[in-house]
Amino acid sequence: MTSAELLVDAFGRVRENVHGAVAGLSQEELAARVEPGANSIAWLIWHLTRVQDDHVAEVAGIEQVWTAAGWAKRFELPFDDAATGYGHGSAEVAELGGVSAELLIGYFDAVHAQTVDYVSKLVDADLPRIVDTRWDPPVTLGVRLISVVDDDIQHSGQAAFIRGLLLRRM
Repeated sequence: MTSAELLVDAFGRVRENVHGAVAGLSQEELAARVEPGANSIAWLIWHLTRVQDDHVAEVAGIEQVWTAAGWAKRFELPFDDAATGYGHGSAEVAELGGVSAELLIGYFDAVHAQTVDYVSKLVDADLPRIVDTRWDPPVTLGVRLISVVDDDIQHSGQAAFIRGLLLRRM
């Protein structure tokens, strides 16, 4: 298995997790918060998708799907187009309350497709390239991509957990 195949598989597993967490839920269920101030499934999926879109587009040297394909306009959120959810509080989480499963999955799938297109062309020699010098040690492409996968898996797992709680209450 090549590094590219490994990354495609990892991002594919994220896709399975995201689809599983969102499938069949209503806008109300996607927006539900298990306690005041908690994140909703809608916010978690939007956030992990925004981070993947932002980080992969940056290292690939391409425009984010969020703006290039008009997703920012479709979501109609009161955030700057550069917002990924870092630093969001309860009020910002609530802004995702009117988002449908179709919209979330549509955006996620578009980002997934761009990600897979990029990572499937990578070779081992690409992974040590420094992509962020703000850290010590500087961040390589390989580390950045694994960081995105890790973040995505954690947030999709949180969304799946919330889904389970919601469905048990019904």
